[in-house]
Amino acid sequence: MGKISMAVSILCVALVVALALAIVGEAAIVEHTFVVHEMNMTHLCNTTKQYVVNGQLPGPTLDVVDGDTVIVHLVNRLPHGMTIHWHGVRQLRTCWADGAGYVTECPVAPGRNRTYRFDVSGQVGTLWWHAHVTCLRASVHGAIVVSPKDGRYPFPTPARDVPIVIGEWWTLDLVELDRRNLDGNFEDDPLSATLNGKLGDLSNCSGVPEESFVLDVKRGETYLLRFINTALFSEYFFKVAGHTFTVVGADANYLTPFKTDMITIAPGETMDVLMTADATPGHYHMTAVANQPPPPDLQIRALNSRGLVRYAGVRSDNNGKPVPTPLMPGQHDTMPSYYFRAKFNGLAFPGRHRVPEHVDERLFITLGLGSICRDGKKDCKLRRSNETITVATMNNVSFHHQTAASLLERYYDGTGKGVYTEDFPDRPETPYNYTDMDLIPVGPLEEVLEPTTKAIRLRRFKYNASVEIVFQSTAMLQSDPNPMHLHGHDFFVLAQGLGNFDPVNDVKKFNYYNPQLRNTVHVPRVGWTAIRFVADNPGMWYVHCHFEFHIVMGMATAFIVEDGPTPETSLPPPPADFRRCGTNGFSKH
Repeated sequence: MGKISMAVSILCVALVVALALAIVGEAAIVEHTFVVHEMNMTHLCNTTKQYVVNGQLPGPTLDVVDGDTVIVHLVNRLPHGMTIHWHGVRQLRTCWADGAGYVTECPVAPGRNRTYRFDVSGQVGTLWWHAHVTCLRASVHGAIVVSPKDGRYPFPTPARDVPIVIGEWWTLDLVELDRRNLDGNFEDDPLSATLNGKLGDLSNCSGVPEESFVLDVKRGETYLLRFINTALFSEYFFKVAGHTFTVVGADANYLTPFKTDMITIAPGETMDVLMTADATPGHYHMTAVANQPPPPDLQIRALNSRGLVRYAGVRSDNNGKPVPTPLMPGQHDTMPSYYFRAKFNGLAFPGRHRVPEHVDERLFITLGLGSICRDGKKDCKLRRSNETITVATMNNVSFHHQTAASLLERYYDGTGKGVYTEDFPDRPETPYNYTDMDLIPVGPLEEVLEPTTKAIRLRRFKYNASVEIVFQSTAMLQSDPNPMHLHGHDFFVLAQGLGNFDPVNDVKKFNYYNPQLRNTVHVPRVGWTAIRFVADNPGMWYVHCHFEFHIVMGMATAFIVEDGPTPETSLPPPPADFRRCGTNGFSKH
């Protein structure tokens, strides 16, 4: 090739690259400061102390573009230790920034600070951030909105994005709530559900309704509602009277769109939903209602919140007409959730939705409750006196939340011996009828299965191993569903079902063509969910139920993903400003 033609070729390549950058846009650095502090807030005739970020509830939204670098300076002005977890962010080779308390780092001490740095890449949609020490995430949380590089969605561009954070209003101190859960007491309830921090007009003080979240719309426009469930204990139903939704994404992954008049969303999940303002102009109630298992499970009070969709040009009195309210399912009707989730399929993209054809590791993990002796003895009167503590388990192992040093540091330094083992079981030691409802009440049937142990039993996977897990919700002392969250990875949801998983017949139901890709999956009440993922992110990754009382009580473990063959596939050293754990259980300063 001559010099001139080579120069022309180089120039053409440069022009193509420049044009691509102009269209797509260069990656940016998104920088924020999060000051976590106490603030008095008044609801339901009471002023209570709340933990918030930058004086906001919910906290600030992080608006990023796929490929951006995020830097967040955390300033802890609480009297308690703090970490922030960036829920759903893949954290490729940035495990040190995952923010899982005592798993990837020790908490930031009161009066101290911490800087998180990570990239958001290969994801588009809604994620979120929240505290990951004790129950503080009930109020320390906010949205992460990830926009596509070219600004284009695989659906009509909405007029506006609207994060809708479903949460709960607590007056009990959240640190005290954590202590009670750790002691096996999960009888405390929030006072109300919230929508973007508002209790809504179904709650009142001396007959004066609480403030409602209001969504102002214009007829004919379509809005992208970005739902996040930050609640500690409950899945929620959500409807808007007179309107339908098109579900287009979940956990920052696109879904094959489907229409519905109601969504259900579990703690930890995010969901992207289109709503077109195509009703007769007026006011319409939106309602969120907590979904709970029926008796004989321990009952949680009915929780709901109500907001308002308000069309432009309509008088404040709704032109003298009553405001329609959606008809909601019963509080204890769990089947609408199951059928809603059966509609989820991924929107396939080359290289993104390719289910691993082979499986290197298979785990069958049961999710339930058990008990341990309070004084450490092996024999005690199970659930008959104060001698025992109720715990949550995975394969009858209750995770011990140690507070001396982070597990990631122990793993990286090679000092994990005597702190944790790598023998998390492939399946429960004693098979039984996992969904026998006679296991819920205390009696001879469950008494044999109830005893368990507290331990840090982890599981190690080779880099790039294909892992298949069947999560089985059980009726062991309860029949809750379980929203299971895996840090550092997305996974394919192959199938779900009710009853006990059948390894012969249920495998035939697996969706290998277009399964949804998630980071949190709702395992149905006394049912199962099968997932598959590639362990391609080296480090120490927490996996746990996102019901707060379950995680505090031990329904958790961690997966170790080994280094790959190259520096680019290995866990790097901690960042230069990463503060290791001190002898007091906080990060060093």
